[in-house]
Amino acid sequence: MTIDLTRGDFRTLFAPHAKQHTLSKQQPYVLQPGEFVLGKTHEHITLPVKPGKKCLAARVEGRSSYARCGLLVHFTAPTIHAGFEGTITLELMNLGPLPIQLSPQMPICQLVFEYVSGKIIRNDSQFQGQVTAGGGKKKTSRSK
Repeated sequence: MTIDLTRGDFRTLFAPHAKQHTLSKQQPYVLQPGEFVLGKTHEHITLPVKPGKKCLAARVEGRSSYARCGLLVHFTAPTIHAGFEGTITLELMNLGPLPIQLSPQMPICQLVFEYVSGKIIRNDSQFQGQVTAGGGKKKTSRSK
């Protein structure tokens, strides 16, 4: 399979090839060397846009001790824009030489918040309101 990045609508791009895993303490996920998976945060966040007021955006940062074991977390697109609402999808990759065990609610990353100044243009991205790592959404009053 070749990924055509010009297609857009990435929520559906991987659906036919995706396997979903629910982690538990008894059944963690072992990320093999060279393996790439999408995960989602336990936390659901909202970064509201308030006209005329400062708004917050955030950046996802991995933990340095885990990075030294080869775990990359959200390494290509760390920005969570003002106006975003949902769980955060983590792009997890093991660049280390050994498998890495991932368990539920492991503190593998942090959010660094920053103020946004100037006029904020609301971007209703395809991932707005996501509740799954693949961008799946729950029905909300803003869902189309």
